[in-house]
Amino acid sequence: VPTMFARLLRDPDINRYDFSALRKVMLGSAPITLGLLNRIKAAFPGVEITHGYGTTEAGPAVFGPHPDGLPTPPLSLGYPLAAGELKFADGHSGDEGVLMMRNPAVTPGYHRLPEKSAQVLQDGWYYSGDVMRRDENGFYFFIGRADDMFVCSGENIYPGEVEKLLESHPAVRQASVVPLPDEERSQVPVAFVVLQEGESVTREALKQHTLAHGPAYQHPRRIAFLAELPWAATNKVDRQSLRLLASTLEQEQGWEA
Repeated sequence: VPTMFARLLRDPDINRYDFSALRKVMLGSAPITLGLLNRIKAAFPGVEITHGYGTTEAGPAVFGPHPDGLPTPPLSLGYPLAAGELKFADGHSGDEGVLMMRNPAVTPGYHRLPEKSAQVLQDGWYYSGDVMRRDENGFYFFIGRADDMFVCSGENIYPGEVEKLLESHPAVRQASVVPLPDEERSQVPVAFVVLQEGESVTREALKQHTLAHGPAYQHPRRIAFLAELPWAATNKVDRQSLRLLASTLEQEQGWEA
């Protein structure tokens, strides 16, 4: 899981270890940012690094290399494997939306949960809830979870897109973005940021960085610096605890503390 590598790279002794036998690193289970990917490459030079995708309901083999040998772009999950079918649902274009999959590994249903099964399974198609886009060469990229998406002043915001903007700043090691209720705009993005060792940056500088490199509605309205992001039992960032922390900070006016 990318979060585990983010913590691994903080080991001050990592350069002392012998990784000469390491040939391949495969990441999965959560999205990755370009900043973290580049840090992993720097820590393990010459090692093949891939970012995989799969679901319990539709199997672990969905994407692979391009059949024409085109190199997989950074952050791409790959090109669809020939054994399965893919299509988009709920999208604004034919190249973006919630990924639906049909292949021999798709489950016939959840055990004793017929209503849940009916929500995500139809005619052998599995509705993943993962929003993705497809580029001109057929490579797929993860955007975010449909249920993580929130609306700010009528604009759809996926936390992962804002996190990528924040982590593209050289002082930022890791970021997590959650929605904060707002009377005027419904919800606004707020960010929790872990800085690189020995680095410093102001909240205003980070806001200006996101405004300069992304749409204005995406920029985080509040930023808090943390020594470490909280983990859930799945080794992913615990977004629920960050939502609760955001609410507490807002009530106590503690964002600048």
